[in-house]
Amino acid sequence: MLKKYEIMYILKPELDAEGVKAESASLQKIIVDNGGKVIDVNEWGLRTLAYPIKKEVKGYYFVLKVEIAEQATLDEFNRLTRVNSNVLRYLITVSE
Repeated sequence: MLKKYEIMYILKPELDAEGVKAESASLQKIIVDNGGKVIDVNEWGLRTLAYPIKKEVKGYYFVLKVEIAEQATLDEFNRLTRVNSNVLRYLITVSE
C-alpha cells in the first residue's frame, strides 16, 4: 500500500541555478530509484531562515509530495540526505 509523505528540504544558498536543479533532481531520483513516486515538486526559492543553520542565514526551500510503499525507500533517502553537504535541513512528514 502506498503512503503519502511530504518532504521539505533546504539547500545551501551558495549553489547556482544549475547546482540547485541538479541537487533537487538527485534527491528526487533517490525516491524514484527506490520504488517511490514523486507527485508534486514545489520550489519556494531562496528564503531567509528563521535562525542560522550551519552558519547559513538563507537557503533554497523545496517541498516534495511523494508516494512510497516501503520503509526502505525512506531509510535510503534519510541515509543519503544526511551525508549530503548541500542539504542544510530536511523533514519528512506523513501527508493526509
